[in-house]
Amino acid sequence: MADDFKVYWQPGCSSCLRAKEFLAKRGIAYESINVRAKPEAMEALADLGARSVPVVALGKRFVFAQDLGDLARFIGVAFDREPLPPAELVRKLDLILAATQRYLGQFPAADLEEGLPGRERTILDLGYHIFVIPAAFLDAAQGARLTFDYFERTPDPDMRSAAQIAAYGQTVRDALAAWWRGADAGRLGTLDTYYGIHTTESVLERTAWHAAQHARQLMALLEQRGIAPDGALGDDALAGLPLPEEVYDDEVALEGAAGG
Repeated sequence: MADDFKVYWQPGCSSCLRAKEFLAKRGIAYESINVRAKPEAMEALADLGARSVPVVALGKRFVFAQDLGDLARFIGVAFDREPLPPAELVRKLDLILAATQRYLGQFPAADLEEGLPGRERTILDLGYHIFVIPAAFLDAAQGARLTFDYFERTPDPDMRSAAQIAAYGQTVRDALAAWWRGADAGRLGTLDTYYGIHTTESVLERTAWHAAQHARQLMALLEQRGIAPDGALGDDALAGLPLPEEVYDDEVALEGAAGG
C-alpha cells in the first residue's frame, strides 16, 4: 500500500541492516525488499529517483538511509546521540584496518574466493571493500564527491591474494594518517555525498563504523572455519561506534557462506 514504509536493501549491506534495526526498534512496520532477490526492485528505485541502497520509501517520498538522523526525520521520530570525537574515530579506524590486514592473512587461500550469501562478493572482495571505505572518504575530504560507485568497486583482476589486498590497505592507512596530521580538527567542514551534504565528522563516523561492521563479518567467517581471529576487535575497540546488532543480516544468514 502507498501508506506503508518500504525498505530497499541488499544482503551484507551494513547501512541496510542498521536502517532495518532502527525501524524495528521503534515498532515501525515496513515491507522488506531485497534488491538482489528482486531485480525489478531497482526499477522501482529508479522511478523514485534513487539508484543505491538502503532507501526507505513512503509512497513517492524516500530517504537515503545511510544517516540515522536523516532517517529519523523522515519517519518523524526523535533521535540524538553524541558521536566520538574525530581523533578517536581516526584511531579506531586505523585499528580496524590493521585488524583487517591480519584477518585476511588467516584465511586459507582457496577460501578467499568463496562467495558470501545473497551477494556477488567473495571474502577477498569483502576485505578489499573495507579498505575502499576510508579511501572513498579521503577522496571526498580532498574535494571529490563521495558517490555510491566507490562501494561497488572490486579488486583488479591481478589483485587476488591476501598479501596484495593487505598491501593496498597499508597505503590507505598511511593516507589516513597523513590526512589527519594535516587536518584542522576544529574546521573539518562538510562533504558532498550521494546521500546529501553532511559534516566531515559524520561521514568519518560512518566510515569507521561501516569498516568495523565488515571487519566483524571477517571475524565471523574465520570463526566459522574454527580459526580464532588474530587480535579480535572487542568491545573496547568498537565502543562508541553506532554498529548494528547483527553481524551480517537479519534475513540472510552469514552461516550460509560456502565453507561455513
